[in-house]
Amino acid sequence: MIMERRISENGNYVFGGADTVELAKEYGTPLYVVSEEIIKKKCKEIRENFLFKYKDVKAAYASKAFLNLAICKIIEREGLYLDVVSEGELYTAICADYPMEKIFFHGNNKSRCELELAISKDVGRIVVDNLYELEMVNDIGRKMKKKPKILYRITPGVESETHKYVVTGQRDSKFGIPLEKDIIFKALKLGMEYENVEVLGFHFHVGSQIFDNTSHVMATHRVMDLIREAKDTLGFITRELNTGGGYGIFYTEGDREKPISYFTDAIVEKVIEKCKEFDLPLPTIIIEPGRWIIGEAGITLYTIGSIKEIPGIRTYASVDGGMPDNPRPALYGSKYQALIANKADRDADKVVTIAGKCCETGDILIWDLKVPELESGDILAVLNTGAYNYSMANNYNKIPRPAVVLVNEGYCEEIVEREKYEDLISRYRIPNHLK
Repeated sequence: MIMERRISENGNYVFGGADTVELAKEYGTPLYVVSEEIIKKKCKEIRENFLFKYKDVKAAYASKAFLNLAICKIIEREGLYLDVVSEGELYTAICADYPMEKIFFHGNNKSRCELELAISKDVGRIVVDNLYELEMVNDIGRKMKKKPKILYRITPGVESETHKYVVTGQRDSKFGIPLEKDIIFKALKLGMEYENVEVLGFHFHVGSQIFDNTSHVMATHRVMDLIREAKDTLGFITRELNTGGGYGIFYTEGDREKPISYFTDAIVEKVIEKCKEFDLPLPTIIIEPGRWIIGEAGITLYTIGSIKEIPGIRTYASVDGGMPDNPRPALYGSKYQALIANKADRDADKVVTIAGKCCETGDILIWDLKVPELESGDILAVLNTGAYNYSMANNYNKIPRPAVVLVNEGYCEEIVEREKYEDLISRYRIPNHLK
């Protein structure tokens, strides 16, 4: 979904009904800006093309992409479940009074403390990643006199066309239980024998920022074979199949974002086809989009500082942020589009490289960006930064994390306060012998 760019009468970029230059003046930069309207549109598409289209299906928001109390409230209001992968994400959901029965708890190395919190709060599903975790879940369930509902995360052994750091469904993966029969059926048999877990089915995830549904369909095919064999071998009836997310969004030219139905129709059709072929009951089908919901709903605003021209080589325009608020270009080589918010109506006939302010050569946000004539003090708006930017933000070079502002039809409200320097050292302690 490439949102139409709105420009105000004075030539400023408008996002979520708000003048971004005015936002920068009011809240400072760097600044994350999130559009509630775009989140609502994405959730509406999921409802109309998946939840209302098929019987017995669920959609969960993968909160690792971006989570705070306000987002919890929006996702709950939109009728989605929530996918968490840590105690911190679960704690955030608890503090937002998110319905615990609508939470899926993921993670490849959950601690005992994390599992104890999840089970004590009766989270809807624990997605078990390995036998070590299965034993812990059963033991905690026994001690708490509870019977947690679980899914097994399996690695379907398929490759996806995306960055190697966000491929997750290949055979050689840190995630999930391999499909080798002596491993997966051992885990399944143990789960069926344990008295304090209730095994409902399986989960897989093939990767992130994927534009072709081939790997999703292939993984679904392989898991359906597993489901048939689990019934034939162990008498296990699969009640739920969680197919993960990973649907790609638009960042730069060449990214061909697909509607949600491009993925979900193909997945559901494959499940129905195989259930008929194998004479199996149709399981509940679950999807877990994260980036697809929040990615295009966010932008980041910066102020241009120094402008350095190296004749015949390159012009660097430095901003007041960089790796601390967006490590993805340095981590993954991620690419973004951007514009000069206070000159949005002018022709972009210059080429500059946007550099961050950190003491790292690799702190480059965008290479070779077309812009109008630049001046120090201009406001840069980097587009589609809603996913993983705030989530991955850090304090490298002791730079405070930015604020987050929610906008909706011109209404603006801060949903995350800007960190202060006092926050950075609030947990530091000087040992007595150094005082």
